[in-house]
Order: sequence, then structure tokens, then C-alpha cells
Amino acid sequence: MWLFKKKDSLNDEDLALNYFNSGNMSMLGDLFEKHVTTVYGVCLFYFRDQNLAKDAVMQIFEKLITELRKTKIKSFKAWLSFVVRNHCIGELRKKKGKYFLPESYLDFEIRETSFEEEEEIAAVKDDLMLKYMKEGLPTIDEKQRQCLELFYLNGRSYQEIAEHTNFSINEIKSYIQNGKRNLKLLIAKKIKNKHHED
Repeated sequence: MWLFKKKDSLNDEDLALNYFNSGNMSMLGDLFEKHVTTVYGVCLFYFRDQNLAKDAVMQIFEKLITELRKTKIKSFKAWLSFVVRNHCIGELRKKKGKYFLPESYLDFEIRETSFEEEEEIAAVKDDLMLKYMKEGLPTIDEKQRQCLELFYLNGRSYQEIAEHTNFSINEIKSYIQNGKRNLKLLIAKKIKNKHHED
């Protein structure tokens, strides 16, 4: 399962373009095999259930079969992040009444982003986020701000943050994950506005 032959000479965008042009499933297989571990990790982060995460991975793969024949992808990782995140959010919304999912699992900012926002977020690397962190922290959600500050600026572990705040480990992970996303989006918009002013 999920084992495909790699074509190391082709980058993600080349593989996506080749599949777009030819419909050759081996190209899609190579592309997905490169990212399946990351996709599974993101799905597991959202669902906290291995079987649900594995199901989501295969559903996402099925989406790629059709979606990658419809459009040419400029930045595959940003596009894949967009597809995976929004798929997981959609499934969580549908399953909330069907499965027992603790509220802490749903303690994300559950909203779909546009692909443009995903590209902006992906473009802001962690070192740039850290550079603007102190400036941006006051503008995001208080719980996210507190966890980001303790984790990045004070070097606290998840366990130390939990003891300091009384948040669960799962809550802390979600606050940090979403805080990073929101902070990077704010930074990306700030940089874009600065370029427009110049």
C-alpha cells in the first residue's frame, strides 16, 4: 500500500505536469509516494485516529486523480497542503455528530482557506516568522499567542506549557499549529502591502 517507484530526476511540478498532460498514473503514484508520509501525518493530527487518517489519505489520493487533470499546478506542496487541510476540515465537520471526537480535537480555527492564502503561508519560512513574531503576537488569538510565546520565545516544552497554562497537550499542539498559520498569513500580507507601497 502506497508503494510506488520514484523518479528522482523529476520534481513535484514536473510530475504533476506530466500527469496533467498524459494521465499516466505512474506519475501520480510517484508524486503521491513522495508526500504520503506528510499527508498521513497531517490527517492524523486532525483526526487523532489511525484508521480515520488512513481513510482520509486514500480519499485525498482519489481527489488528486481527478483534480490534477483539471489544472496546472505551480507550487505542488502549497496546493497539496490546501487540499489536505480542507479535506480534513470537511470530514471533521461531517463526522462531528457521528464519531466521538473530544472537543479538544476540534479546537482549531475550523475554516477553509483559499489556495492563494495557502501559497502565502507556505512562502513564509519559520526563520521569517520568528523575526516578526514579537510584532505579530499581539494580533492573534490569546491562547495561540500564549502557546507560541512559551514554545518559541521561552523555549518551553509541551509538558511545561501544559503545567503553566492547564491546557492539554492536544490543545497546545493545535494552538501552536494554528497560531503559526495565522502569524505567517499576517506576515505574508504585511510583506505584500509593503511591496505595494514601494
